[in-house]
Amino acid sequence: MAAEIGHFALILALLISLVQATLPFIGASRGDRGLMALASHCAVGSFVFVAFSFAALAYCFVISDFSVALVVSSSQLAKPLIYKITGVWANHEGSMLLWVLILTLFSAAIAVFGRNLPAPLKARVLAVQAMIGSGFLAFSLATSNPFARLADVPLDGKGMNPILQDPGLVIHPPFLYLGYVGFSVAFSFAVAALIEGRVDATWARWVRPWVLTAWCFLTMGITLGSFWAYYVLGWGGWWFWDPVENVSFMPWLAGTALLHSALVVERRHALVNWTLLLSILTFSLSLIGTFVVRSGVLTSVHAFAQDPERGVFILLLLVLATGGALALYAVRIPGLKFGAPFAAVSREGGLILNNVLLVTAVATVFLGTFYPLFIDLIGRDKISVGPPFYARTFVPIMIPLMIVMVVGPTLKWKRDSLRRSLPALRLCLATALGGAVLVAAFTMGTHLLTAMGIGLSLWIISGSFLALASRMKLGRTDLSTSIALARHAPRSFYGLVIAHMGFGFVVGAITTVSTWQQENILTMLPGETTAIAGYTVLLREVRTVPGPNYDADRGTFDVSKNGKSVTTLMPERRFYQVQQQQTTQTGIRTNLISNIYVTLGEQNDQGRWTVRLYYHPLAPWLWLGGATMALGGFISLSDRRFRVGAPQRARTLLAVAPAE
Repeated sequence: MAAEIGHFALILALLISLVQATLPFIGASRGDRGLMALASHCAVGSFVFVAFSFAALAYCFVISDFSVALVVSSSQLAKPLIYKITGVWANHEGSMLLWVLILTLFSAAIAVFGRNLPAPLKARVLAVQAMIGSGFLAFSLATSNPFARLADVPLDGKGMNPILQDPGLVIHPPFLYLGYVGFSVAFSFAVAALIEGRVDATWARWVRPWVLTAWCFLTMGITLGSFWAYYVLGWGGWWFWDPVENVSFMPWLAGTALLHSALVVERRHALVNWTLLLSILTFSLSLIGTFVVRSGVLTSVHAFAQDPERGVFILLLLVLATGGALALYAVRIPGLKFGAPFAAVSREGGLILNNVLLVTAVATVFLGTFYPLFIDLIGRDKISVGPPFYARTFVPIMIPLMIVMVVGPTLKWKRDSLRRSLPALRLCLATALGGAVLVAAFTMGTHLLTAMGIGLSLWIISGSFLALASRMKLGRTDLSTSIALARHAPRSFYGLVIAHMGFGFVVGAITTVSTWQQENILTMLPGETTAIAGYTVLLREVRTVPGPNYDADRGTFDVSKNGKSVTTLMPERRFYQVQQQQTTQTGIRTNLISNIYVTLGEQNDQGRWTVRLYYHPLAPWLWLGGATMALGGFISLSDRRFRVGAPQRARTLLAVAPAE
């Protein structure tokens, strides 16, 4: 019965979304406040029914209702309860329902928290949101019904992909979807503004909190996904430029550019056309990601579906949404008014350069991701684009970006000179050059690129401290005044400092782990020892242990250094009987400076076990840095000027939404 109720709730949500997508538009064009107000009621109602439908599907999973086809394909009796719940979105149908749930959640949030929005703009924004929601609700009901029943009910289910039976599935997809779908709000605001033919500082002030919210969640989603791949797949890596990794990274890059360009619209009423275009393209990249993992155009551990018919449906939605928005953009953009001009050397100029570099980076990743798919589509030989391509194309684009992200905030709005601003950066430059020289000297000149990477990391981190010192006027006034200035600085400014600092941590960690990681692959018998990075590793034993729905070979490795015990690691090699699949559970010891990473492989004919050992210096800061970036964004969101509808204070800010 729960399945039928959930299905019916989904149908009602579609009907409400269709009303929301049409009548408020009519009301906005006629000035009918009753029809415009209907948008908010429909947005909340649609969310309630989708949430009810999602809860009904979750209930089917919890009670193991094997009359529902999706429960059979993604669950089993012996699976722990937490993975029964996460199994709701560990498949194509359930993940699409989660996608729609988050979309309607954002729509309801606009309805509830957007009370100060002009009524016509709010009605149009919610109507555009409903158009997107109607398309995906129709997609779910027509091609991906999560409540489809089976005529013959089995006694047990097939279970989900064993790789997904992990705590990472609990938090990674929801965060990722909150980022993906969150950019729909910027898209809807852009389309609504184009329809109205007006973009002003108020519009930008309303858009920026939603963009920042989506950016924060996507940052966390990508960070969690990277860590999940690191400790689950057992390959010792954290990023492989997999196509599905890339399609989450591209909207993050575009969203970062959008954050900065929206600031220029708010402060100077410039870059209006560019900001509208970025709003459209950022969400379009999110839709492309949705298409890629569900179309069958690639095979990946991240992909949910291999059904081309579903892919065609999503492709049609992508073409309608993006094509329609771009056509509207082409028609209406010549009539929009733009702000006052500005000099090339100015805060606006720095943000434009930031945007150019970020969009170029997006284009590079897009080319590397889709060119091999295009070659395969036209029937030629398969080609592979991997890390070497991105090392030679993406990295050179990011180097000037990292320089600009420190110089830009020191420039004044409208007009400035490098002669005035650059002297303030001397300490940052000295710190960066000092770090680079030390690394080059320590490595006898054999790692000059590594020295550059470390130098850039120190440049960004010291630049963040410089921004704080400048805000406090350290050295230019007495200490009590500096403390008072720090206490009264807006939270958005601290968000900027923290987010940029987090990016510096990530750059330093990437550079260090890429250069100085160590690997040792060998076969071992219990009682044998090996060494890596000054640590001695003893394989004490390997024994078979039962799991709730798997059997595992668990190795016990004693790690010591200079004769002193450091830790005991117990990696596992699991075998799932129902799926007839094996997975790896790694053993990781971290001290926040480095990771020791151990995986247990197969046993050969001589009874020896394949063991992979890795030493990853500064690896924890890959994810701590990503979390710090997101933290900076959330701190900025707590600033009252980032709260939706809050009026802007007359006093100007140095801060900008955290990015880069």
